[in-house]
Amino acid sequence: MIRLLLTDDHPVVRDGLRGAFEGCPDIEVIGEAATGVEALAFVARHHPDVVLMDLRMPELDGVGAIRRLATEHPAVRVLVLTTYDSEADVLPAIEAGATGYLLKDAPVADLQHAIRAAARGESVLAPAVAARLMAPLRRPTPGALTARELDVLRLVAAGATNRAAANQLFISEASIKTHLLHVYAKLGVNDRAAAVGEAYRRGLL
Repeated sequence: MIRLLLTDDHPVVRDGLRGAFEGCPDIEVIGEAATGVEALAFVARHHPDVVLMDLRMPELDGVGAIRRLATEHPAVRVLVLTTYDSEADVLPAIEAGATGYLLKDAPVADLQHAIRAAARGESVLAPAVAARLMAPLRRPTPGALTARELDVLRLVAAGATNRAAANQLFISEASIKTHLLHVYAKLGVNDRAAAVGEAYRRGLL
């Protein structure tokens, strides 16, 4: 039996969540808390398996409570349930030690599944949250040098002239100049020497 604590500062939300687990043969709601402080006190006394945690609460917010729980009760799994899906909300909660992150519009079946997964120590992310976290990995970093720009910069760093670099890369000198202009703009410099120095500083070379 998975012993569950509901933590949310809205009684109506807690009532709705309690109803979501009625009839679950393997999940038992053993208590409720309206603040992070209450959640910590309850966990210390009753040691639930999973804490369903809201983020925005008085006295001690969800992230603060998660951080304390991770330190004081590392065996307890914390599953965030909130309406906020921005990176500014998600990342601090995950970094604090949350096992998963769900949104309050999640279907009841998904919520029940997430509680079971959290109890097993598995990470659970709402699809919208996972997509938001993956987005920066799928798009180029603003200002990142292209492979060709790095090729040009490496040759320049080795002392190659524009003509020599063009010959080695089988492109025109005009293309070399264009690539260098893009490199200067992305690195925030004005000349070849500064570009090479900045590239070394950033670990690009």
